[in-house]
Amino acid sequence: MANKDQTHRLGQVLVVCAPSGTGKSTLISMLREDFPTFGFSVSYTTRKPRGEEQDGREYNFVSRETFIAMRSRGEFCEWAEVHGNFYGTATAPVEKMLGEGKDVLFDIDVQGAKQLKKVFYKGNFIFLLPPSREELVRRLTGRGTDSEEAIAKRLANADGEMAQADFFDYWIINDDLDTAYEEFKAVFLAGRCKPELRPDVEEQLKNWGEDG
Repeated sequence: MANKDQTHRLGQVLVVCAPSGTGKSTLISMLREDFPTFGFSVSYTTRKPRGEEQDGREYNFVSRETFIAMRSRGEFCEWAEVHGNFYGTATAPVEKMLGEGKDVLFDIDVQGAKQLKKVFYKGNFIFLLPPSREELVRRLTGRGTDSEEAIAKRLANADGEMAQADFFDYWIINDDLDTAYEEFKAVFLAGRCKPELRPDVEEQLKNWGEDG
């Protein structure tokens, strides 16, 4: 058997999607607080820096031509155009972090998740749901920060996202926050135990019994 100090776990890709108002940001913050070693990939964008944003910290700021060239070479595991600007996640840095045993969490929309599935098909894809559409409406209107037009747009987007819930590996209903978080954490912890993330254990199994 191999020495326990030589064990090595690969990182997992954890993809989280949810309609606006479901509580996704709260649950992700709770998980990050409990497990602060998540890897973080700095995305690329063609938009200009805002305020005190720095290149390489908030985003990798590149020209439109550079982004399109990177996309043509297949360097992005996901990308999107938002309000005339491109945003994308480079595959190589994510693969490097996974190889170092760092879990990588993606907070992304459904279309981005479908792109990621093509590259990181063994990842864990989670969809967070509100208890009901009525509750989602209550949460969105209760914020008091959005116009009726903005709320209507968010609800329309939510309807489209809910129709694609079958794409995901796990469904978590955020009715009670503590319960939802326990389920969210359980999926994350179970994902860390997948055999494909434990090449060290696979090697031990191959050599089982040879030491004695």
